[in-house]
Amino acid sequence: MDRVSEQGGRAGSGVQPIIPVILSGGSGTRLWPLSRESFPKQFWSLVSDATMIQETARRAQGPQFAPPMVICNNEHRFVVAEQLRNAGIGGATILLEPVGRNSAPAIAAAALMAAEHDPESVLWIMAADAAICDVPALHEALSIAAAAARAGHIVTFGMVPDHPATAFGYIQQGAALPGIDGAFTVARFIEKPDETRATAMLQEGGHYWNSGMFVATAATWIAELAEHAPGVLDGVRAGVAARTRDLDFQRLDQAGFALSPSISIDYAVIEHTSRAAVVPAQFGWSDVGSWSTLWDIGAKDAAGNVAKGDVVFEDSRNCYVHSEGMLTAVLGLDDVVIVSTDDAVLAMPRSRAQDVKRIVDRLKATSRREAVQHHRVYRPWGFYESLIEGDRFQVKRIVVNPGGRLSLQRHYHRAEHWVVVSGTAQVTRDATVQLLNENESIYIPLGAVHRLENPGRIPLTLIEVQSGSYVGEDDIVRIEDTYNRG
Repeated sequence: MDRVSEQGGRAGSGVQPIIPVILSGGSGTRLWPLSRESFPKQFWSLVSDATMIQETARRAQGPQFAPPMVICNNEHRFVVAEQLRNAGIGGATILLEPVGRNSAPAIAAAALMAAEHDPESVLWIMAADAAICDVPALHEALSIAAAAARAGHIVTFGMVPDHPATAFGYIQQGAALPGIDGAFTVARFIEKPDETRATAMLQEGGHYWNSGMFVATAATWIAELAEHAPGVLDGVRAGVAARTRDLDFQRLDQAGFALSPSISIDYAVIEHTSRAAVVPAQFGWSDVGSWSTLWDIGAKDAAGNVAKGDVVFEDSRNCYVHSEGMLTAVLGLDDVVIVSTDDAVLAMPRSRAQDVKRIVDRLKATSRREAVQHHRVYRPWGFYESLIEGDRFQVKRIVVNPGGRLSLQRHYHRAEHWVVVSGTAQVTRDATVQLLNENESIYIPLGAVHRLENPGRIPLTLIEVQSGSYVGEDDIVRIEDTYNRG
């Protein structure tokens, strides 16, 4: 039974609980070098000690909410599961997209899944990477939106603007919805304006930033997709009907889902529907779309500086500096952004924060690994990071979570030497299985069938020395894999 089928009845008041639907498919290139395709911004702690996806899921906790449905790509499935588990979020349905198709197909899949059990389920659609300061105010606005959704509307939240932003789309408020205080029809949606137009809309009033969150019933989504984007609905319906269970995940069928065009929900439905409604609200929303946004919402020192990590300021003002490890010292600078990771550093004026994608595009054009891949690579069992790489050798640090196990595999071009730093390793090497403790080691000859496991209760850390004619990650022949990777 799908976990979404278990979501009814928790509210205890006769009203079905709201299903939070978290879209976690973005790559967040404007927050490079921290956010990359292999590990995008929703998996990082940018605003608080929790990651963005953890903060998002925690906003939807309580008797009025069902367990969340998270839609992500195949590569991120284990990261999503682990981060939800670490945040104490149980019972989530994690739906895997076999190919990226933008937000309309993702929402269609969520609606079809929910409708299998209750077409009148209210879905709260939200991105995994927004910041919200006032959760009680959010819930108050959500209760109004849910009432409007049950009356057949597709509701979005209009953020009351405090400055003429040009990075957001706007919503113009229409007439009040009868019988639902605080909800209004949408007169029109407005694309991102220039500063002159944005200023005029603020002076006119009745215009709000578009938060990109939507609240509607599964039946409403399906009906509107059928009317305005039937190609999306038909392809996704086939993908949902032929879905399979993969461990704790629901995997949409690739052949069917790939038939759906790639299109955002705004272009597919929202710009065409007659059911659009808006709830104006103020709950400290930010889309965390750039490094300058993090300066805007960050806690500033007396000189207006925001620091994340090991950072020292001297005679500097209005700077945002994020360090993922090394000490980063800033002297005599104003209005700059500096981001330091273990393999890349970004430095720029805060006013150029929207242009970071140009750097990423340039790196991709030259096939630089740093454009998409982090130095630390996460796997279902833990992670590894390369410490030294040279001609015919590589040294890695490998960390295996308790209970984690690598695939049973062999290599055709390299041998490996493992030294346990902490924890306990269970090693399979051809026909033998043995335990290794701290400061013990083992040699894996070229071609040997082997597996590494952590049978203990603490993380296993080891140093791996690879040597051979080729030490690339694609020299892995998986014979058996707990995590069903190809």
